[in-house]
Amino acid sequence: MNKETIMELLGMALENNSQNKGLSDIGSEIKIVILQRGWVVIGKYEEDGEYGVLTGAYVIRNWGTDKGIGQLALNGKQNDTTLDKVGLIRFHKLTTIALIDCNKDLWKKEF
Repeated sequence: MNKETIMELLGMALENNSQNKGLSDIGSEIKIVILQRGWVVIGKYEEDGEYGVLTGAYVIRNWGTDKGIGQLALNGKQNDTTLDKVGLIRFHKLTTIALIDCNKDLWKKEF
């Protein structure tokens, strides 16, 4: 996925967030993290110095959405979403392209 597509999807997610008041919690511990090289992961986010850490993490192999990645953040896992459990992911914060806060109530059953 190219950078322009990712930026467009992030814009859609932000637009949806402002239109759907209360569906996504700013500062939610559950975040979708877009990393360099096309990795898109989700988990409970913390910072450890220069590193981001996701616990209970999944690689999002297939979004399974018709409205982009923002739909996952706002509306939770979809029927066609494919998550690959990986447990713990550590990554240097400089490799982060974006952090998307998720609706923790809709995602908590996955963690």
